[in-house]
Amino acid sequence: MEVSRIRALRGPNLWSRHTAIEAIIACNESECTIGNIAGFEARLRERFPEIALLQPTASNDVVSMAHAIEYAALGLQAQAGCPVTFSRTAQTLEPGLYQVVVEYSEEAVGRLAFELAQELCQAAVGDQPFDIAGALSRLRELDEDVRLGPSTGSIVYAAVARKIPYRRLTEGSMVQFGWGSKQRRIQAAETDRTSAVAESIAQDKELTKTLLHAAGVPVPCGRPVDDAADAWAAALEIGGAVVVKPQDGNQGKGVAVNLTTREQVEAAYAVAFKISDEVLVERYLPGQDYRLLVVGNKLIAAARREPPMVVGDGAHSVRQLVDQVNSDPRRGVGHATSLTKIRFDDIALARLAEDGLTADSIPARGMRVILRNNANLSTGGTATDVTDDVHPDFAARAVAAAQMVGLDIAGVDIVCNNVLRPLEEQGGGIVELNAAPGLRMHLQPSYGKGRAVGEAIIANMFDAGDDARIPLVAVAGTNGKTTTVRLIASILGSSGLRVGMTTTDGVYVANKRIDTGDCSGPKSAKNVLFHPDVDAAVLETARGGVLREGLGFDRCDVAVVTNIGSGDHLGLSYISTVEDLSVVKRVIVQNVKPDTGVAVLNAADPMVARMAESCPGKVIFFACDRNHPVMAMHRARGKRIIYLDDDAIVASEGGFTQRIALAQVPVTANGAIGFQVENAMAATGAGWALGLNWDIIRSGLASFVNDVASAPGRFNLFSYRGATLIADYGHNPDAIAALVKAIDNMPSTPQSRRSVVISGAGDRRDEDIRQQTEILGDAFDQVLLYQDQCQRGRADGEVLALLQLGLKNARRAKDIKEIHGEFLAIDTALAGLQEGDLCLILIDQVEEALAHIAKRVAETQS
Repeated sequence: MEVSRIRALRGPNLWSRHTAIEAIIACNESECTIGNIAGFEARLRERFPEIALLQPTASNDVVSMAHAIEYAALGLQAQAGCPVTFSRTAQTLEPGLYQVVVEYSEEAVGRLAFELAQELCQAAVGDQPFDIAGALSRLRELDEDVRLGPSTGSIVYAAVARKIPYRRLTEGSMVQFGWGSKQRRIQAAETDRTSAVAESIAQDKELTKTLLHAAGVPVPCGRPVDDAADAWAAALEIGGAVVVKPQDGNQGKGVAVNLTTREQVEAAYAVAFKISDEVLVERYLPGQDYRLLVVGNKLIAAARREPPMVVGDGAHSVRQLVDQVNSDPRRGVGHATSLTKIRFDDIALARLAEDGLTADSIPARGMRVILRNNANLSTGGTATDVTDDVHPDFAARAVAAAQMVGLDIAGVDIVCNNVLRPLEEQGGGIVELNAAPGLRMHLQPSYGKGRAVGEAIIANMFDAGDDARIPLVAVAGTNGKTTTVRLIASILGSSGLRVGMTTTDGVYVANKRIDTGDCSGPKSAKNVLFHPDVDAAVLETARGGVLREGLGFDRCDVAVVTNIGSGDHLGLSYISTVEDLSVVKRVIVQNVKPDTGVAVLNAADPMVARMAESCPGKVIFFACDRNHPVMAMHRARGKRIIYLDDDAIVASEGGFTQRIALAQVPVTANGAIGFQVENAMAATGAGWALGLNWDIIRSGLASFVNDVASAPGRFNLFSYRGATLIADYGHNPDAIAALVKAIDNMPSTPQSRRSVVISGAGDRRDEDIRQQTEILGDAFDQVLLYQDQCQRGRADGEVLALLQLGLKNARRAKDIKEIHGEFLAIDTALAGLQEGDLCLILIDQVEEALAHIAKRVAETQS
């Protein structure tokens, strides 16, 4: 058994909408059927009793070792507490080679599960021991380490419930919600609207007190101190019990309360000084410790906090009682569980000593033993929800405190007798304000009802009904994708939106290219959606990226599929047939928004038309022939279709029609270029699906010019000494056939001579490379062959030999030459042109070749 490739599918993909690990596993002859390995399944189940029953999938009648790894990887994650349910194993056309896909909730955990699954299966084969408890412990620890904490997680889950997309920006708690210009960001319970100034104020406890006091909010008196002696002097000034704490501390670190003696104050100062150079002494307020959560201008939750303690039973020591409390499965280390283990450290021992106890003391039955003076959950305290008990005036004081400091989310710490009466009536006070407050005590209080604090934060960030999404159009297909993307972008731009666009020649934002190269994959899509200046996105979605990583988005408003061709990288990544390719292209259709999303599909292409069955939203069909059976059926049902009627594109739904004259769509050359007519129909469908005004759709189509600047390598026309040059990036048989058909529709004379300059992409099947020149040899008089700069895995001269083979029975081409170098081939073609001739140049290095052609054209005009 050999695992040759593991990759993470981070978005909706060929297999499912789940994030998943995909592996290629090669099995030897005996491993192709685990029944051939005596006792394997029994030994596997001995080592991992919880593994699901190994069963074949619908497409297989035997269970292989690859299936065993699939079940093990999924089962290990599930037993470790990960919410995963999906897995699949598919046999490739190559005997013994399998694709194994297993869902993950955290990528690192999914990868580790795959490694452990392999070790488990190998141990079962060799009858070796396997530490299942250790494996599950490793997975749990890693999952706890990498997954979102409870505070951030609650906000993310609330966003997901509202269908707001999110993206983790770091391995920590920084998260982006929404796309483009609608995006917002958080870090734990702190938002992008939490100002650095407000956070600085909250960290400075003395400044916070000063501001709150100025606003009439009750606060305990006190002052900063310089040293231990000054701390005792401040305590004497205040009179009575005091609190000593770091001026910029958090989570209760270094806080000591109810101090009355010099020794206590000076010892507390030493502890606080280790946390911060600035230490504060203030009056101790007797009463209960409350934490109020304020979001925006509302009180969302309130909890009474108790310090960590144990209750004596007259039989066990304090240490044993702490161990018993810490054995509660709700208590853990850190913030992953609802409660934190009590820290039995020097601070706890010192607190025991204040009551004349030691770790080995046996408290009387019912005796409450306090182990810390502060009531923070992070040190083992507990919380009781009291939200429903808070007096309106009491809540108003907490909100006023947060607003005075300027925090949009604040944890307000108050000490008083209860929350049932206004704060002023009971002599209580606000002792601290916290930016980025922990939410765990409100989500999962030790006692009482959990509160929807994540939902409250999302509601404060986004208006009701706002899903923080921008219009998103995904475009797939074999040919016409890039031009269709640019046409749709032109339409959206005409509506005044700033459009982000990914294509095979770059990433564009508001008509400016911000990245170059083939940018039709998920990384570029994510970058566009990440950009704050993007109001709408149009994303070319190539098969390679879908197979490699999945989609770069979870849902799209519109999915456009132009066509499916046989020459589109078949034979790569286990996509061997046009049917396989159709399944990959269909992924964007499967992931339009349910109900409100729309798929715009080519009715004339049977495989594209069948994708309608997989669409969870609505469908608009387009085709030149309105009487095509698919079109006729759709129209009869009163649904939307787009077709060609003489000299106009027509959109129809029931009794509604809109006509767009082809003369107003320059890219079609008055309808002469058939494939551009189809691209324009697809773009029209996308605009219609988005609900754009028809004047805007017309304006967008009319303003788009198919030149080098707006659509490089897409049927770019030049005039050279009276001859017509066409530069195009077509590189598969269907594209070549469409180009020939368009050229046949262009005006010409019987004396016009046609020449073509062509190479071939090495990552195509032999028959696809051959077929290109078979088509061209019947349509052109001269064929000039050159070799691509990159052979894409082919031997030197191999592609040229295949192109020559395609010309063997050419009916028209009699002048066939091989030229070394793309630019020399272009120059050779140009040198032989006469007035009225036509030359098709199928370019490889798009920008460089177009610049070279433009230079040669300019030379004739100087």
